[in-house]
Amino acid sequence: MLPPRVNLVSMALIKIKMMFLRVLELIFFFYFASHIPITLFIDLQALLPGYVYPQLLKDLLRWYAEEFKDPMVLDPPEWFKSFIVCEAVVQLPFYLIAAHAFRKGGCRWIRTPAIVYSTHIATTLVPILTHIVFYQFPLKPHPGPQTVLERWLLVSIYASYLLVPVLLLLTMLFSSSYNPNPNSNPNPYPDSSSFSITHIFTKAKKK
Repeated sequence: MLPPRVNLVSMALIKIKMMFLRVLELIFFFYFASHIPITLFIDLQALLPGYVYPQLLKDLLRWYAEEFKDPMVLDPPEWFKSFIVCEAVVQLPFYLIAAHAFRKGGCRWIRTPAIVYSTHIATTLVPILTHIVFYQFPLKPHPGPQTVLERWLLVSIYASYLLVPVLLLLTMLFSSSYNPNPNSNPNPYPDSSSFSITHIFTKAKKK
């Protein structure tokens, strides 16, 4: 039998792991919750008629486009519009569901939709980032990035939207708390007192 100190260490490690997972879930919650107004009030301006939005929101979008040399949000090409359609039809409903799931925490049913969402976002960002790096943007009617610094600044803005989806994908794939293994504990936040290194060793011996 292992000494009590070892059990305490294992329990502490489990609690740290649970706390870290909860921090990740809260990050995911704020990410999805914040994207709901961004999609409705900013991104969909590329698809909806101008009279739908107040002047304040239109000025905000124009300020961003001029400040960061992003003409795609003011005069989006057709392929870029297709991504916004996906955002409105597919992603926006998922934002509502995912925000609820990660606010609650421990919802294993969100695993597969989250994996689909993450890979979808990664796929859409590849052509966007490639376009920013290689396309020769005109100066009129809406100037795009011309210098290397301007291009990489715009790349960094779009790439930031990839960081959380990649983190989400890794969490869903490798976190034991979201592991769909039927032999695993169904409670993603188990009671730490039921786990110890002794328990792990005993289980290994039985195998």
